[in-house]
Amino acid sequence: MSAKSWQIVMDENALLVSKLFIVGILITTVMTSGLSATENMKIEDPARAPADRCNESALLGEMEKCADDFKGDMALIDPRNWCNLTHFIREYNYFSACTETKAVLMGCYWPNPQVEGYIIHVHRRFFSNCTADHAVLVDPPDDTLTVLIAVPVLLTLLMITLVVWRSKRSDILA
Repeated sequence: MSAKSWQIVMDENALLVSKLFIVGILITTVMTSGLSATENMKIEDPARAPADRCNESALLGEMEKCADDFKGDMALIDPRNWCNLTHFIREYNYFSACTETKAVLMGCYWPNPQVEGYIIHVHRRFFSNCTADHAVLVDPPDDTLTVLIAVPVLLTLLMITLVVWRSKRSDILA
């Protein structure tokens, strides 16, 4: 092939690539434009309820109901297991969801100071003795430790070699 025919083939390929790039951008734009279902709808997000509708006294009453349910659930769990999250994660999730739902229904933001205070109260009651006296640190397996040490060392040596080689090469070119 002659140089002129190569140039024509290259021009056609470049044109094809640019067309594919533009089509890709258009497809991505069309596909991502429909990701938000509320984009064209006027829906009030209940999690962003205006604070002037918040009834704090009713909210605290609702928090009591959530806490009572949580207390009942925790009564079924052995107190020795209260510090092990795997034993009560479902109950705690229900409690958290309850506080959020009740706050939104009362027209309050979540979290807010009243809810946070109540959650802290519940934490003090059930989880005050769960602090560890000392942290138990465990070394990773030897293979993992070797990789975690070797990779930064090798990268450092590689970067030093690259800098030295580049500085010598720029001296030759100058």
